[in-house]
Amino acid sequence: MSTKLIQETFDKGQGIFRLIPVFVPRLFGQAGRRLRLHPDDYYALGMNRGSMKERWFSSVIVANNGPLAPKDEGMSYVAVEMGNIKKKFSLCDAIEELGAAAIGKELKKKYGTWPMYSKFFDYEGPLFHHLHLDDKSAKRIGCVGKPEGYYFPPQLNNYMGTFPHTYFGFSPETTKEQVRERLLRYEDTDNRITELSRAYRIELGTGWYTPPGVVHAPGSVLTYEPQWNSDVNSVYENITAGEIYSHDFLVENCPKNKKSNVDYVISLMDWEKNIDPKYKKHYFRPPVIRHCDKHYTEKWIMYANDYVGAKELTIQPGQMVTIKDPVAYGCIIIQGHGRFGVFDAEAAIVLRYGQMSTDEYFISEDAAKAGVKITNASPCEPMVMLKHFGPNHPDMPKNNK
Repeated sequence: MSTKLIQETFDKGQGIFRLIPVFVPRLFGQAGRRLRLHPDDYYALGMNRGSMKERWFSSVIVANNGPLAPKDEGMSYVAVEMGNIKKKFSLCDAIEELGAAAIGKELKKKYGTWPMYSKFFDYEGPLFHHLHLDDKSAKRIGCVGKPEGYYFPPQLNNYMGTFPHTYFGFSPETTKEQVRERLLRYEDTDNRITELSRAYRIELGTGWYTPPGVVHAPGSVLTYEPQWNSDVNSVYENITAGEIYSHDFLVENCPKNKKSNVDYVISLMDWEKNIDPKYKKHYFRPPVIRHCDKHYTEKWIMYANDYVGAKELTIQPGQMVTIKDPVAYGCIIIQGHGRFGVFDAEAAIVLRYGQMSTDEYFISEDAAKAGVKITNASPCEPMVMLKHFGPNHPDMPKNNK
C-alpha cells in the first residue's frame, strides 16, 4: 500500500481512521447472534469455517484460526472512501508507516506497534474452561502473553444466553493434585473440571480483569474484551455443554516436547491467583465515573492493570461535545447516530458480511489530544461508544476502589 494513500487518508480524517467491520468465525460453540450481523450471514464463510462469533476492533494481529483461515483474518482495515470498500489498507500497515504520528512516541518506542486489540465475544452458551499464557510460557512458542478484560454492555445484551455466569480459577481449597487428576482424564471421559471452580453471575454494566494464567470459562453474554496482542490459550475442559474438545485444545500452545507432559500444562497456571480467596475483590471491575453532567458521561470500564484500559462514553440527545484523551485509542459506537470528527457516525443495527459501517474508528494520539468533536444528532436517544486504550493512559485508575 502506498505511503501517499495512507498519509492522504490520515490527513483527510484529521488523524482519525474509519475502520471496516471485521467478523471472525470459530468452529467451536454456538453463535449468540447479537453481533448485529444479518441472520443469513452467520455462516458467510461456509460451514467448514464455523459461525461468526466475534467482531474484532483496532486489530493489527491475525486470529489463531487454523489452516483454512486467510493470512489476515482478524486484522483491521482502514476505509479510504465510503462508497468503495475494496479501496483499503490494513491498520497494521498504516501504523508501521505513520509510527508515532499514529500511536505516539511512547508506544512506538516500547512496542513498535499498537499493542492491543478489542473484540465482541458472542456465544449462545458457556465457553470451555481455559487459560491464556503469560509472557514466559508464550515466549517458548514465539508469542506473547494474553491478559484480557471483560465488560458486559447492556445495549447489546437484551438476551443473556443459556448460562450468564463466568467461572474463574478454582475454589480456594482446591489442590494442584486435584486439577492434575482431572487433566489426566482428558482423553478418557468428561473431566468436569468446573466442579473445582467457582462461578459468578454476570452483572450487565460491569466487568472483570483476567490475568494470564487464570483458568476461566466465560458465560453466554456478549462481552466487550480489550486484550493484549495475542491469541494463545490452553483448554482445560474437554466437554462443554455437550461439545467435545480434543486433546489438541489442551496442548496446542505447548512446545512439541511438552505436549504429553501434564505437569508442564499445570505449570501454565498462576496458581496463587487461581485460588485467591478474594478473587472478586481483586479482579471485579465496576464502572468508575470520571465525568458526568447534562452533556455527557464518561466511565472507566476496564482499568487497574498494566496492559489495557477502556471507557464507556455516553453523549446525551442533541449534544455536541469535544472529548480529549492524552493517548491514541480505538472505539466502537454501540448506540445512536451523529458525527464523529469529520465522519458521519451511527451504531450498526443489521450489517451484511463485507458491508461498510460508520461505527468503528481509530484515533491517533495527536487527534485525541486535540479533542474529537462528537455530535449526537438524535433528539431522544443517547449516543454510546466504547473506547479501548493501550497501557499508557495516565488517568486510568490504578485500583478497583
